[in-house]
Amino acid sequence: MKVKVERITEGEESVLIRCRELTPSIHRVIGILQNDGNRLWGRVEEENVCIDRDEILYLESVDEKVFACTERQVLRIEGTLTSFMDETGSDSFFRCSKAMVINVNRVVSLKSMSSNRIDATMENGEHIIISRRYASEFRRLLKGGDR
Repeated sequence: MKVKVERITEGEESVLIRCRELTPSIHRVIGILQNDGNRLWGRVEEENVCIDRDEILYLESVDEKVFACTERQVLRIEGTLTSFMDETGSDSFFRCSKAMVINVNRVVSLKSMSSNRIDATMENGEHIIISRRYASEFRRLLKGGDR
């Protein structure tokens, strides 16, 4: 991809994006430029879809692909779970296992399990297991501690 920056001394700033196809990456750039950091672009089948990050129940990495799950749909998003966490910078999302990130605000109940794991029930009734590696950090988060 070629990037060209042109400095101006007067007039309105503008950005022109020339592309063959509006990919999720380009939609993400557009969202950043429009200062819409709470939106996330992904694909459902062959269609690009935009959702609020608050709608996400959890993200899951499967075969090096990342999927964002809401109550109504599953979107394929670009990047990794780590890049999502870095971009979001929000306390709403918590890495609960190597392959999953949950939206803490969409958890309705928690249950302690054997081996120091936690069963988190999401708003849609799905059960997400917080692995023992992340459980102590999650408990600290619930008590209002820093990560």
